[in-house]
Amino acid sequence: MLSVFVETLPFFALIGVGYGAGRSGFFSEEATAHLTKFVFYFALSAMIFRFAANLSLEDVFDWRLVGAYLGASAAVYLLATAVALFRGRGLEEAAVEAQCAVIGNVGFLGLPMLALLLGEAAVGPVMLVLSADLIVFGSLIVILIAGSRDGRLSVGVLRTVGLGLVRNPMIMSLALGLAWSRLALPVPAPAAAFLEILGAAATPGALFAIGASLATKSAERFRVALWLSGCKLVLHPLAVAFALLVLVGAEGFSARVIIAAAALPVAGNVYILAQHYRVAPQRVSSAILVSTVISIVSVSFVIALLGGNM
Repeated sequence: MLSVFVETLPFFALIGVGYGAGRSGFFSEEATAHLTKFVFYFALSAMIFRFAANLSLEDVFDWRLVGAYLGASAAVYLLATAVALFRGRGLEEAAVEAQCAVIGNVGFLGLPMLALLLGEAAVGPVMLVLSADLIVFGSLIVILIAGSRDGRLSVGVLRTVGLGLVRNPMIMSLALGLAWSRLALPVPAPAAAFLEILGAAATPGALFAIGASLATKSAERFRVALWLSGCKLVLHPLAVAFALLVLVGAEGFSARVIIAAAALPVAGNVYILAQHYRVAPQRVSSAILVSTVISIVSVSFVIALLGGNM
């Protein structure tokens, strides 16, 4: 485990540098927002397109793996929802807590880190997780919150979900890259160099942005944050491992990458949604902070348990 921890340490060190810059005030909230926007819309999108243009649809969407991941995630999602409802929280808060329990920081942390640690062969499985999270669970939370407030599922809600998916640059860059690959179109050398240069900014930019954004978060309601962090860092990867290794019998490289991706800390976009709908943003903030700190050790442990460089 020590060797894996040493390999992952530079990634978390970059998060630490970002945190220090944000905490000291050297990097303001406005600067963090602009950096995040650059990474989200430009650098990360370039990285995803470049990877996807060299993959086939089959490399990303193995439907056995998709079904196992979604089934395991749904089980943890329902457990987190049930616990929230048992504590007397409404459906909106329960949906947000359930989102914390299953949505990891795959885009900003998982994709760049696992691609560098495990090689480009890890990109397909990581994108499978990213797509499932964005399309299925990213849509589900909007449907549950909007449906709870309106008392019904309207056409307007479905339109909002559809537009949200179309406007998400990670989904669009993945779809365009896979379409490019399907058409067997060559990427011209200048375009490939452009994508490589721009995409190279995704890893340091994303990690620094994660750290800087954590500087504005607090660990209020620590017990709830610890519970949600436990769901995300322990229960979620365990459930995914059980579904893949035992129920489906998929023991290959892709299955292990998916388990590693499931072990990532709570994603920052859950906080954006919670803040947008004004549903327990401080609770989500705490879960992100606590899970990210614990993941410095826990992610290394999971990768080591799965076989180091796999």
